[in-house]
Order: sequence, then C-alpha cells, then structure tokens
Amino acid sequence: MSHYRACLYAGVKIFGSNAEELYSQWEFQVGTCEGIEMGDHLWMARYILHRVCEDFEVVASLDTKPIKESTFSSACHINFSTKEMRSEGGLQHIEEAIRKLSKCHFRHLSVYDAHGGADNIHRLTGQGCTSTFHHFSTAVGSREVSVRIPGHVSRMGCGYFEDRRPAANCDPYPVMRALVETCLLGVTEEDDEEMKEILAS
Repeated sequence: MSHYRACLYAGVKIFGSNAEELYSQWEFQVGTCEGIEMGDHLWMARYILHRVCEDFEVVASLDTKPIKESTFSSACHINFSTKEMRSEGGLQHIEEAIRKLSKCHFRHLSVYDAHGGADNIHRLTGQGCTSTFHHFSTAVGSREVSVRIPGHVSRMGCGYFEDRRPAANCDPYPVMRALVETCLLGVTEEDDEEMKEILAS
C-alpha cells in the first residue's frame, strides 16, 4: 500500500497491485499508457519501490527466479493494443499481430530479459503458469502460453493481447520497441537458426 500511495503521489500511472503465488511476492500494474511512456512509468515505479523498501529495511528483487527451487517465477506481462484492436472487429487485428509475433519468437526473447534471454530460459519452463522458452504458443484464456487472448476479449471480439514472455527484470523500452516493430511497422525479420542456437545454449 505504501508503494501504491507513493506512486500516486509521484504521478506514476499505477493501476493496481496484488499478492502472487510465492510468499512475499507481489505484483503491481502500470497503465494505461501510450507507447513509450509505459517504460517511463515502469522505471519510476521500480525506483519508488526500492526507496519505499528502504523505509521498511527490506530488499525488493526483480530476479526472474527469486527462489531457485520453486516452479514459480517473476514476470512483466505486457498488455498491448492499438485503436484497431480495441474497435469493433478488432479480434482479427489481434490475431494478425500474434501471427507476426510467432515468427519472431527468439528475436523477442533476446530483449525480453536483462541478460539477452539467459534469464527467461530458466523461467519459461512450461510450469508455474509459464510457456516454454523453445516454442511459441497462443490460446484464449490460458496462462501457459507465450501470448494469450483474454477470455473476455475473445467474447467481445476486440480489446488487447497479453505477451507473457517478458521477465520481471526486463528493460521496457526494447520490449516495446520489439512489439511495435513486429506488430505495427511490418518488420518481417524472422528468427534464424543461429539466433535459436545462441539462445538455447
């Protein structure tokens, strides 16, 4: 609650917070934001989190696997949409964006954590509500896929998709750049075998 109030006081677009699966693991949401400002607000929310933790003499970690033995991990899920996706008939635009993302899975994973994919290869195991690192997957409502379409979005026929691959320690700026390049700017550079081998090694 202290972090939430401090973010509100600072003008950060914090949207909510909730407890997670692990003891002392908490999630907060930033948004709704336009484009690159998402990164600005997320970085400020992280900074404020560390400053608030100082007052309580605790340490906050953005480690993707805060407890190595646990199947649960820490992520930075990104809800992404455009005006077309949010408009009537937007589901077809969502599905088209996901098709584009499926062709660039490993290129995205290379910027979806702080260490070029090395953290996510341990986080994305297919367990603990994660997808597998090695294959792109999508579905409606599932928490065990790379990119999901929320159930209510599928029913309404418009809205947003959720990219569940970014790690808690990701830099939001290259994450947003990758999403915009792939989904909006028509960058068609597909994964190559060399990149797959580097990330899988």
